[in-house]
Amino acid sequence: MKNDFVLLCLFTCMLGACTQKPKEQKQEVDYVNTLIGTPYAGFAAEIHGGGTLPAVGLPYAMTNFMPQSCENNMGHNAYKYEDSTIMGFLASHQPTVWMGDYGYVSVMPQIGELKLLPKDRALSYKHEDEIARPHYYSVVLNAGDQQKIKGEIAAASRAAIFQFTFPAAEKARFVIQGINLNPELTDPSNEYEDRIKKLKGYVKIDTQKNEITGYNPDRQSAQIGPDLPNFKGYFVIQCDKKITSFGTWDNATNSPASTEQYGTRMGAYINFKTTAGEKVKVRIGTSFISPEQARENLQKEVPDWDFDKLVTSTRTAWQNELTRIKPEGVSEDQKAIFYTALFHTMQFPREMSEYGKYYSAFDDKVHTGDSYTDFSLWDTYRALHPLLIFTQPDRVNGMINAMLQMYKEGGRLPMWPNPAETNIMISTHADAVIADAYLKGFTGFDTTLAYEALLKDAMVPPDNDTILPYGDRDKWTGYEARAGLTRFNSMGYIPFGKTAESVSRTLEYSSDNYSVAQMAKKMGKTEDFNRLMAWSRNYKNLYDNKSGFFIPKLIDGSFLEYNPKKELGRQDGFTEGDQWTYLFGAIQDIPGMIELMGGNEKFAAKLDENFSGGHYRHDNEPGHHYAYLYDYCGQPWKTQELIRKHTTINYLNKPLGINGNEDCGQMAAWYIFGVMGFYPVTPASGIYAIGAPQFPKLTINYKVGTEPKSLEIVANNLSEKNLYVQSVKLDGKTIEHPFISHSDIIKGTKLVFEMGPQPNKEWK
Repeated sequence: MKNDFVLLCLFTCMLGACTQKPKEQKQEVDYVNTLIGTPYAGFAAEIHGGGTLPAVGLPYAMTNFMPQSCENNMGHNAYKYEDSTIMGFLASHQPTVWMGDYGYVSVMPQIGELKLLPKDRALSYKHEDEIARPHYYSVVLNAGDQQKIKGEIAAASRAAIFQFTFPAAEKARFVIQGINLNPELTDPSNEYEDRIKKLKGYVKIDTQKNEITGYNPDRQSAQIGPDLPNFKGYFVIQCDKKITSFGTWDNATNSPASTEQYGTRMGAYINFKTTAGEKVKVRIGTSFISPEQARENLQKEVPDWDFDKLVTSTRTAWQNELTRIKPEGVSEDQKAIFYTALFHTMQFPREMSEYGKYYSAFDDKVHTGDSYTDFSLWDTYRALHPLLIFTQPDRVNGMINAMLQMYKEGGRLPMWPNPAETNIMISTHADAVIADAYLKGFTGFDTTLAYEALLKDAMVPPDNDTILPYGDRDKWTGYEARAGLTRFNSMGYIPFGKTAESVSRTLEYSSDNYSVAQMAKKMGKTEDFNRLMAWSRNYKNLYDNKSGFFIPKLIDGSFLEYNPKKELGRQDGFTEGDQWTYLFGAIQDIPGMIELMGGNEKFAAKLDENFSGGHYRHDNEPGHHYAYLYDYCGQPWKTQELIRKHTTINYLNKPLGINGNEDCGQMAAWYIFGVMGFYPVTPASGIYAIGAPQFPKLTINYKVGTEPKSLEIVANNLSEKNLYVQSVKLDGKTIEHPFISHSDIIKGTKLVFEMGPQPNKEWK
């Protein structure tokens, strides 16, 4: 009997296993964890966190719909992983921690006592009660007395549905905040005095239409941009529960039964009664054009109240985009890191157009056409925009057209539009983005206008060029462009003490001149080409043979006294770094830089010192190409070692998973190129430096013009020990040196790396 019983149990278990539904296979979108990179803290005390957002919406969405854990400004995102409370469900336009939000609005569920200000209405939560995906977010909030409110987000590009599950409550409500000018958040980067004097947000409750409408004219980066009298972020908010009791508020002053409110820190609220487990939904549409356009955006993108349908459609959109690159033979952690990185390359620059129209912050008017904004160009010209040529070829021309719109409407190509120009960072790297795309065959824009804009950057100094220092985050005085250009073009360098960050500017202007020169060459502008190429070598004028560094030079031609024990910084001529940060910064003329430093061996030795001495900072962009420079001086195996190291230690599958600020996709793009096996060191050159692939197989599906293309990258024998490239073949043809051209890649179909445990020192 005992044996019969055992057999019966075994049979029952087997039968259960046979009838059990098979586990659904994870798709690419399921690996994306939008909490990666959200901590404010970094990998070390002096390193910033990733600055990423747990945003819900379509790729390149105009509006990020997300939880708000804190009051944001320039310097703080609206969500920080370390926070333990949620104060709102936010329609945000803040692209990164160091830039500002604009035209935002939030909705917060609440039960019991009416609480209006962000800190007062915040509810606690735990991360284990949180799900964060590109197409869906949910969190369970502690509403007090063991009561819980579940908040969920589904979104498209300009509109969303928030769904809230309430407990039984006599007093339940939504608190809407339409603007938040909080004087307590004032600091040198966030001066509120002018904004509080000038700006008034507006909100209106319409009980007949059962909706709340309004606008928010706030731009948190306004002090470093031009005045925009017409700028407003419009919103329409609808609830599927009838509005009966309501009110408005401003700075904690409650106005019961009021239907309209103007103010600097104000909003509205609507009250209702709920039963246990009742779901109450909110639809929200946003616009920078008009309240009518916000309503149209809502109707086009969220035409009904079907929350699950919106989740599914946005999930499908992300799934389609994420399959453009397919890695194989990798771990679950590697898939999460890879697909989250790919997600991060498809958030910015954000769409700024609304179904054939767009508001321009460059002339404060509405125009016909499509557009983008929030270009983090100082960061993203290096790897993100070159990556988009493979992953988003259908958007490349549109992004360039957006930059050319800014040129036509404001007189200059953008440096960092947020959404108006802010003059953040240095040099005019739109030049490199446009020239690089043009040299790679993209011509879906006015190439004559583009060349005019690039040439203006190289030839025409900004206003007051010899008077103003153009320091970082100075208050707006006009377009900065290439500050110090007058002296750069006439003296061959930017002298210290005349224009801020003089060494970094000299190197970066030289690089951008190379990009413009390549466009000039292709367009047959020989005279321009020769002049620009001469200027592209101006970087050499700041190399000090005695110290072995690029260091500041005074206007009289003498170098600033160099102290090897002192780390030079921004005030001494550098941008976000020191003399080591920019030592290898002449990306446009690496052979010339090698010669300047004494040849291959000495150059390699200096690179060795850079990496072994802890000078390399992967958390910031100026050194992102440094690991690849060994290719140019005959030691590519060191590149291969460093790519393995830095694709591993700097990217992790956990919230604190990005070493440094993500910077709108640049860190992610560096990683993707790293695991692919090649990197675009020199913009507009059409050449990639070969690193080492980190996955056994990876397939890229892209287009050249309208023609579908596929590139399969195979790393034979790849393992923990076999990290060195033994040989490389493209469609069976041996690659003789550690470089490959864009033209060869787009003609090829299969790139094969043979990997081994020892360096191949003959391949160089």
